[in-house]
Amino acid sequence: MTVISLNQVQKKYSRIPVLTNVTFSIKENVITGVAGRNGAGKTTLLKIIAGFMKATEGDVQVFDENPFGSLLVSANSIYIDDAMSYPNPMKLQELLHEFKRFYANWNEELAMRLMEYFAIPFDIRYQFLSKGKRSTFNAIVGIAARCSLTIFDEPTTGMDTAARNDFYRALLKDYIVNPRTILLSSHYIDEIQDIIEDLLVIHRKQVRYHGTVSDLQEAHLSLRGTKEHLTEGTLGKTIVSKTRRGLQEEWILENDFSDAERTKLSRLGIANTTLSLNDAYLALTEQPRGGIDDVFDTQKD
Repeated sequence: MTVISLNQVQKKYSRIPVLTNVTFSIKENVITGVAGRNGAGKTTLLKIIAGFMKATEGDVQVFDENPFGSLLVSANSIYIDDAMSYPNPMKLQELLHEFKRFYANWNEELAMRLMEYFAIPFDIRYQFLSKGKRSTFNAIVGIAARCSLTIFDEPTTGMDTAARNDFYRALLKDYIVNPRTILLSSHYIDEIQDIIEDLLVIHRKQVRYHGTVSDLQEAHLSLRGTKEHLTEGTLGKTIVSKTRRGLQEEWILENDFSDAERTKLSRLGIANTTLSLNDAYLALTEQPRGGIDDVFDTQKD
């Protein structure tokens, strides 16, 4: 079953495009990572899916309805980000008790156990929490709500490394027992790679990649060697980036190498490996050639 479907979606603020020609679909009970550089349009995309914003053009379907103004989508989804707010007079324990009125699958017992584990006091108001503790409380709400569509937009902002790791483990453990469709936006690609099944990369206001993590890693190849050997071994290939590593260089290329071509690379003394998920993501979203190295490089090829 397809839970989310976008076809040729565009979003503009005044006349400024924020998303252009966005088309993809997400099936039921899949954890999808959403990644992209700052300003790529990730948050706008997630808010359109949640029904908080209306697309300027194109078709958006969530649970087979346009999410904007949909009671069905509102009743079966939750959107977690660092801009959440709650009634000031209410203490956290009171909030946890009231959430069952809004979320049909709300598990207050799980929320309270997570609160105790993360050392968040029950008798305090939300506004008095630190930035990291606020994010942790929001994340707990997102997990315990167990909504059919759960959207986390940069949920770990302000959390330390240990808290982030515990959040991801808690999310995965509860997902295994209670599957649902989850969108997880994060700048920490290496941290979420063990829990996401698919990755959606937004780059320059468009979908740059949507597919499995393994397919993305295999789509690029990292080559290390001398410039002369790299030039000889990559004739006719698409080069994504070049970086100098001392006396050698590292080139990242689109991986359409045959077995014979990879054997030739080895004969030339060129080390070739597939990329880590983080490096593959950077290969999709970095500027051409050396990236920041070009700013400091006065030599011309």
